Amino acid sequence: MPESSSVRPSTPPPPVASTSSGLDLTPEQVKRIEINRLRAKARQREREQTASSSSAPNTNGKRPLEVTPATSTSPTKSDGKLKRDSRLGKYFDYDLSKMVNTKGGFLVEDGKEVDEELRAKEKERERQRAQQNMDPPIFLDPTKNAKCQECDTVDIDHTYKKVFGCLVCNKCKNEKPERYSLLTKTECKTDYLLTDPELRDQDLMPHLLKANPHKSTFANMMLFLRYQVEEFAWKKWGSPEALDAEYEKRVAEKKKQKNKKFEEGLRELRRRTRETVWQRRKDDEHKHIFGAVERGPEGVGQQICHTCGFTVDVEVL
Repeated sequence: MPESSSVRPSTPPPPVASTSSGLDLTPEQVKRIEINRLRAKARQREREQTASSSSAPNTNGKRPLEVTPATSTSPTKSDGKLKRDSRLGKYFDYDLSKMVNTKGGFLVEDGKEVDEELRAKEKERERQRAQQNMDPPIFLDPTKNAKCQECDTVDIDHTYKKVFGCLVCNKCKNEKPERYSLLTKTECKTDYLLTDPELRDQDLMPHLLKANPHKSTFANMMLFLRYQVEEFAWKKWGSPEALDAEYEKRVAEKKKQKNKKFEEGLRELRRRTRETVWQRRKDDEHKHIFGAVERGPEGVGQQICHTCGFTVDVEVL
């Protein structure tokens, strides 16, 4: 039966050496023949790949892939740079190779000097706060450890102990804000009528330094313990009632000064308004400009205003 043309050709198996011909091959010779056959097959595969990488279409009718030369004028030629995706919105491009690491948590472009004065201020503010954050030692002997003055526990707040000399634990501090809450410098000046020199004296009024929430280069925020501020204010003014009386007096004086300033401004406005109206009326007044005396009948002369025609009788000698 003839072979059909639709049968796919296949590689025939390697021929087996026949012993009837009288050629007996050793195992080494069989191995060498097989290696040579594989090498020839590999060289044939390389030649087929080289031919397929040419400009001739492949079996699918597509042009093979190739590297576009630099001198190509093709509109699809790439310049080697990635195009910006418009969906990402606005952003800034930075060349990281030109950045300088300032060891401060941010990068500065080369050529832009860091403001040394601002850095010095930040370091000084940080140094001042670090002096208060040193933890005191804890003794193994429980009798040597300080205890809370409210509940006698040894779990006290060491920051309060170091800064304010106050022995209180975190629990009592949170449960009694009327004694252990912190006041700002502005609150002490407004509510307790204390002055700047009194608040800046560390021995007179101990205070805790915190970073300024508005800007790191601003002066540190000063916090005061409420019951210490109240004790100092009672001692300064005599009693809470005297402090309230002084506060009401200052509020009334401030209100009086505000009303006085308002009245002065109102009087000045009235004066300027009155002068303006008087000047406008004065400017609106008409001044007659009379001409030469004209002799009239019966020896009576007349003068006529050139602007409005007003006539005045004048006796002619």
